[in-house]
Amino acid sequence: MKAVEENRNEVLETQTEQVPGEPSAENETKKKEEKKGGFLYDIYALLHDLVYILAAITLIFVFFVRLVGVNGESMLPTLQDGDYLALQSNVIMGDLEYGDIIVARKLEFNSGEPIVKRVIATEGQTVKIDYDEKGDIRVSVDGVLLNEPYINEMMEARYAVPMEVTVEKNCIFVMGDNRNHSADSRYTAIGQIKLDQVLGKVLMIVLPGQDENGSRDFGRIGTVS
Repeated sequence: MKAVEENRNEVLETQTEQVPGEPSAENETKKKEEKKGGFLYDIYALLHDLVYILAAITLIFVFFVRLVGVNGESMLPTLQDGDYLALQSNVIMGDLEYGDIIVARKLEFNSGEPIVKRVIATEGQTVKIDYDEKGDIRVSVDGVLLNEPYINEMMEARYAVPMEVTVEKNCIFVMGDNRNHSADSRYTAIGQIKLDQVLGKVLMIVLPGQDENGSRDFGRIGTVS
């Protein structure tokens, strides 16, 4: 009987060594290790996702969309100095047409700095720049006089280069909208632009440049034509 009571006391003592609901030292250590491991895993997962996101962004901006800035006033009033443009990359832009605005690079001109111009004619078309019956300098393509509401002003005689040229294979003939202040296909230094020199076609203005007062007209954000 005495032995039974001693065994009961031992059981009771054992049961009172740990208060129910309180974690043991071993469990506490295990939880800390699990928490630390979970934190490190979360960091790893975040870095892993960031790598994939950055890779995706890089692919988009290399093969699909590019961002470029406008330097100069050769495309006034359509584009202004300091505008930032989104380009459809040459990888996916497809065939270029009259009126498209492109960004190209000619290594022989201005140390290869990108230029922004409007497509006037494409392969096989004949461009003629000459005076019309009123004495105004006009541009025609394949004998059809162009209607050009986008230009900044009519060409002055001193900036006009009377010419007639047929666009070569895999080339385009380009001009700036600000005809009196634009270096473009009218001049030997640039001439016709080869298609492999085109970086992309302008999609939209993503950030307008600052005016002389340092302000931006955010209403200009959007597609250009």
